[in-house]
Amino acid sequence: MNRPARVSAHSTLSDSAHGMTLLRDPLLNKGTAFTEEERDTLGLRGLLPPCVLTMETQVERVLVNLRTLPTDLEKFVALNALHDRNEALFFRVVVDNIDEIQPIIYTPTVGLACQKYGLIYQRPRGMFISSRDRGQIADILKNWPNPAKLIVVTDGERILGLGDLGANGMGIPVGKLSLYSACAGVHPEHCLPIVLDVGTNNEELLNDPYYLGLRERRLTGEAYDSFVDEFMTAARKTFPDVLIQFEDFANHSAFKLLHKYRDEACVFNDDIQGTAAVALAGLFSALRVSGGKLRDQRILFLGAGEAATGIADLVVSAMMAEGATEADALRRNWLVDSRGLVVSGRDGLHGHKLRYAHKDQAPIADFLTAIKTLKPTAIIGVAAVGGAFTPEVLKAMAELNEQPIVFALSNPTSKAECSAEDAYRYTQGRALFACGSPYDPVKLNGRTFVPRQGNNSYIFPGVGLGVIASRSRLVTDEMFMAAAHTLANCVGKEDLDQGSLYPALPRIREVSARIAVAVADVAYQRGLADGPAPNDVKGLIQSQMYEPKY
Repeated sequence: MNRPARVSAHSTLSDSAHGMTLLRDPLLNKGTAFTEEERDTLGLRGLLPPCVLTMETQVERVLVNLRTLPTDLEKFVALNALHDRNEALFFRVVVDNIDEIQPIIYTPTVGLACQKYGLIYQRPRGMFISSRDRGQIADILKNWPNPAKLIVVTDGERILGLGDLGANGMGIPVGKLSLYSACAGVHPEHCLPIVLDVGTNNEELLNDPYYLGLRERRLTGEAYDSFVDEFMTAARKTFPDVLIQFEDFANHSAFKLLHKYRDEACVFNDDIQGTAAVALAGLFSALRVSGGKLRDQRILFLGAGEAATGIADLVVSAMMAEGATEADALRRNWLVDSRGLVVSGRDGLHGHKLRYAHKDQAPIADFLTAIKTLKPTAIIGVAAVGGAFTPEVLKAMAELNEQPIVFALSNPTSKAECSAEDAYRYTQGRALFACGSPYDPVKLNGRTFVPRQGNNSYIFPGVGLGVIASRSRLVTDEMFMAAAHTLANCVGKEDLDQGSLYPALPRIREVSARIAVAVADVAYQRGLADGPAPNDVKGLIQSQMYEPKY
């Protein structure tokens, strides 16, 4: 099949596609910004209104229209349509207005968009590979027109805190990859979102006339494992050196897949490792305010799944780096799941919880009693149980600690453990707070607090850029530790003074570039990169960052 030549930064007009083919390709289309000369050369005369607009005017026009829409879901649909028409303009809008746009194209709005996916679907984006495609996945991947360097893949079984959304989960890989391009400059041409449609156990979806996925129960057991293995083999053969990010798999699959492939392929799981790094960075920032050492903290997690154990594992490593023994570091991290405190001897504990099933502790059924018993300095909510950090929980933390660390990291907003306002109000403004969904500034007792999200978008784009730029063969925990330290170092005194444990989101490309350099440095130092380190790693990173412009 003959494909139109792609326009790159070094292309000439004669290289490119012409006419309607050009206008219908979002990677090439500039819409009303095509110049008079380009309209003549590229066969566009008469296919566009006569007025030539600058990109700046186009951005203003998009924002005027966007801000008149009454709901965030309608804004999501409008931005998705722009993404399908004109990639450069879409990313220019996102990059220049990241505070306003990120909550629309990703959390929290993307959760609702996934729930409504069958209704708002307009054009295909990414690839749907179903369990009916077994035996031919390699041929299917060849249908993708671009040279993918980065794949974000989900099976839709645990979308955010919303559960099994099946093929509707495509909104997550698309949203993640949009942030890779906007926040770290990974070229959109190199990004491939994929849903592995292995069915769904969601009865509502199975009975939904507009559901677009397979209407059958989820594939399980050996059949599921062999299907994913076929995909992994085919993806790595079709796209050599590709980085594969596992996203929103259920706990039982997420841990298994990460442990199976992490030592042989360039893969990571953002829910486990990205969440861990962003949470650890927040802890480092909080301790700059309170003055404590990480190795001396006692951390109680509400949740015992991918996020909780991922954070705990990285925290243990960081405590050990500060001189703690492994046994002491483990003893300072506790998990509470739906059955209460995770302790040794409790029936039915899964493998990833066993490391934190401590001995010599009686079972405790509820979170508040666990706080009063264990006296944590920090609580981290990652269980998607909305409102679980009750006023009583917050008051208890404030009684135990002069500056309690309170991270309510679950999203979307409906699943947040507490709001920013409650966190500050019930601790008399003493909480060191981070959230998983965006909240407005909070005024209390004459002070204005500016809470910031412990959002993985601070971590995964930079990690991905560093891995891709260095062509690292693997993604290691050391890279996520380096990313966490780098992110924390990007937080200034002015941020901390207003209660912000993360840098301002408009700095995200700068932050991502610094993380990418740190990650690439690890790859070169550990012999994982393709070739020796360049003299200027920062220059290498910056040279590979996509800038959305015509």
